[in-house]
Amino acid sequence: MRVAPSCRHAAPRAAPSSPPEADPVLPAGHRLRASSDFAATFRGPGGARAGSTLIVVHANQADARAGQPPRVGFVVSKAVGGAVVRNRTKRRLRALMAARVGVLPSGTDVVIRANPFAAQANSTLLSVELDTLLSKVTARLTAVRA
Repeated sequence: MRVAPSCRHAAPRAAPSSPPEADPVLPAGHRLRASSDFAATFRGPGGARAGSTLIVVHANQADARAGQPPRVGFVVSKAVGGAVVRNRTKRRLRALMAARVGVLPSGTDVVIRANPFAAQANSTLLSVELDTLLSKVTARLTAVRA
C-alpha cells in the first residue's frame, strides 16, 4: 500500500533571476543590547531627549565610543499591548531605523521608546515622527558637544 506524502514541497517564491529584496534588518554592530548601555543612554551626562505622543528618542555620545558605529535600542513596554503588538511595533521601528542608522553621527547611542499610541500608528506617521525627533536629538547632541 502506497502512502501519500504528508506535505508537498513549496514552490519557490521568486524566480532565480529576480533581484534580491531590500533587507530591513538592523546590522548586529548597530544594536544596543546591554542594560548598562541602555541606562547610560537614558541617564548619562550630556544626553538628549525628544518626544511625542508616539515615540520618545533618547541619545547620548560617550568619548569612549568615539569613531565607533552608532547603536540603536528599542523599549516597548506592556502598556503598548500584548506580545504580538509589542513585537510588531519593534519590528516596524527596527525597519525604519535600519534605513536611518547611516545618518546618525558615529559613537552615538540611541534608544527609541514606544508609547501606547505607536501600536495604532501607520508606518508613514511613525517615519515622519522618527525623522523629526532624530533631527532634534542630533542637533541637541552637537550643541552639547560644541
